[in-house]
Amino acid sequence: MNDSSSSRKVADTLARELERVPAGTRLATHRELVRRFGVSATTVSQALALLTQWGVVTSRPGAGTFRAEARPVQRAGDTSWQEAALQPATSAGSPAGAARGFTATGLLGTLSTLGPDVVDLNGGYLHPTLQPLAMLGTALARAARRPATWDRPAVGGLPELRDWFAAGIGGGLGRDDVLVCGAGQGALATALRALGQPGAPVVVESPTYPGTIAAARAAGLRPVAVPLDAEGLRADHLDEALGRTGARVVIVQPLFQNPTGACLSAARQREILRVARQHGAFVIEDDFARHMAHADAGPTPPPMVADDPDGTVVHIRSLTKVTSPNLRVGALAARGPVMARLRAAHLIDTMFVPAPLQHTALEVVTAPGWKRALATLGSALEQRRKVAADAVSATFGPRALAVRPRGGYHLWVSLPGHLTEERLAAAALAHGVALTPGGHYYATDSGTPHVRISYVAAPSAADVDDAVRRLAPLVTEA
Repeated sequence: MNDSSSSRKVADTLARELERVPAGTRLATHRELVRRFGVSATTVSQALALLTQWGVVTSRPGAGTFRAEARPVQRAGDTSWQEAALQPATSAGSPAGAARGFTATGLLGTLSTLGPDVVDLNGGYLHPTLQPLAMLGTALARAARRPATWDRPAVGGLPELRDWFAAGIGGGLGRDDVLVCGAGQGALATALRALGQPGAPVVVESPTYPGTIAAARAAGLRPVAVPLDAEGLRADHLDEALGRTGARVVIVQPLFQNPTGACLSAARQREILRVARQHGAFVIEDDFARHMAHADAGPTPPPMVADDPDGTVVHIRSLTKVTSPNLRVGALAARGPVMARLRAAHLIDTMFVPAPLQHTALEVVTAPGWKRALATLGSALEQRRKVAADAVSATFGPRALAVRPRGGYHLWVSLPGHLTEERLAAAALAHGVALTPGGHYYATDSGTPHVRISYVAAPSAADVDDAVRRLAPLVTEA
């Protein structure tokens, strides 16, 4: 049974039950529903989303999900015909593997809404206690008072914001080499549609961020998995993959890779660029964690695009991870004719990033307290990492962490041989802890079982510590 049919059945069952209870009745918690129906947390989230669409329930952040006030809602009729209509059309001239795919279970899982009784070790966005809320509020208020905020912005983005991104990325880039996009995921989707042709291969890290896999398949591309080591993507395996498949696009995360935490050394960056140039391939550099170095990280290698005069690298950077999930502002940077292609793809997809968001972002990054806010976040992330790593070692064993990254927001935890990822994740949720099965991070079948533990979505370091140690009985079960 697939996720969509499972979620529909759960939603139908709950809708029938809720017809018999008064408005304002609180539903069972997320984890209670997982336990009752024997489905994944993602399926429950999808079912609750359906109930919300139907007007049956309403969510109150921090309180739970409740029976909504009765109102007339027209339920869907027989929509079974859509199953056939949504199948990809085929023709004799269509390349193999050209069909686009819109399955994003791994990506959706990291965005699941959890009840107040669940500690979130799954999410990838800062808990409000870590966000620079005062700075964001001030920036939004100042931006709202600007007359230009409500005018149509330049298609490529505010010139001043592009200047700021260019200066931060380095390598002599100018504003004409930068395109303001709607955060990292939007930039990645735009880049893949601009650079790849349907049915073409694209090289991805293995494991990698689920949004990379989802964006590639939505563009009709075929992910080709290349393994990592402690320094990131293996250049020798990349050389073999490009030669074997003819791929012309490679996606890498150079700093604190999601999920492994690996960093590309300067030497490894040069190797990857050399191999990509040799094969005439673009490198999409997803530099999502550039502003998430911990206080004890030390110097980090510059971005790959800074040492790329030939235009091999298409660089992605975002402000969302270190501010708020709602400040969806990022940038694409590149040299040469490819920028015209990227601008056109972005224009077709989204026209432009709303000016209020861009002006707010500009106010944030030019505020006197911006660098201080990043330093404060770096110290908080260091503390949370140490607490989480110690708890993981105590719970899963001293060999569970191959890397303790001094940046980013997550740990890649290997599991004992008797545990499976999905079973542990389901059992953990039943114990009030949400974490991510490692299989979500592979374009093909995964090897050694892992889970990813995020330590930024929980309210405090103490919550992270308690939640990880709460898993100990599940780990020792045979």
